[in-house]
Amino acid sequence: MNDGLMSDDGLMDDDLVTDGLASGRLTGSHRVFDRVSEEYDATRPHYPEALYLALEELSGIRLDGATVIDVGAGTGISTRGLLDRGARVVAVDRGERMLARLRARTTCPALLANGDDLPFRAGVADLVTYAQSWHWLDPALSVAEAVRVTRADGAVAGWWNSVDPGKADWLAANQVRIAESCPGYIGPVLPGWSMPPIAAAMSGDGPGGAFGSGLDVAETWVTWTRSVRLEDFLTDLRTHSYMASMDGDVVAGLLARERAELGRVFPDGRLTVPMRVYLAVGRRG
Repeated sequence: MNDGLMSDDGLMDDDLVTDGLASGRLTGSHRVFDRVSEEYDATRPHYPEALYLALEELSGIRLDGATVIDVGAGTGISTRGLLDRGARVVAVDRGERMLARLRARTTCPALLANGDDLPFRAGVADLVTYAQSWHWLDPALSVAEAVRVTRADGAVAGWWNSVDPGKADWLAANQVRIAESCPGYIGPVLPGWSMPPIAAAMSGDGPGGAFGSGLDVAETWVTWTRSVRLEDFLTDLRTHSYMASMDGDVVAGLLARERAELGRVFPDGRLTVPMRVYLAVGRRG
């Protein structure tokens, strides 16, 4: 595996980082998430083991020993999952507070940088990953950058955790109430909703095609069940961009309503939430 991103002591190899590394403050959606970084890290769901197995299968890359650039790493939920499976990870995010949480829980390199302009030299990574993050980037520039920094037989992958309201009436009702109350809601109860078009961007059939990415793309879904305390579920809701960007008093009222509604369904205060993860992998070579 190509481990050229890091020196022997596990730190960044300066020879493989471009001169434009993470200079100054960056602007954009990261500001919303920085405001809720602690809550995000504490209550956002992990990714199931089956997701990482599918990632290895579709990419043809064994995570143990692989060099991975985790773009939009946030507080490190995906980063820690990759590290736990033996990957050598460099985390990239635009949020200073998000990265501070990541650094507090891991020892891997973490860079304040933009996924549309990665501060790495060409061909240094086995795998570039976007966990819950690619939709915040420019579809063309991000894919072109991911292809640039992967080696000739490397891969690019994006995945998204989502609740599965089709599997539980209470969850469908919860999502409908949230959609009606949050003008910026994006999620599975909206008509015509779909996962971000990363597969089309990677294959060249959609955004990103102008860059000739032409990756060999495979997609899959992984279903799983999350057991979570009611209060953590409510805090998780608060970390989504459509709610994190709203007035705090309004959000408090919404969560109080959901606490009452969900408390009637789960009087013991522990929810069983049907989940699914969408995974798209584009292979080079």
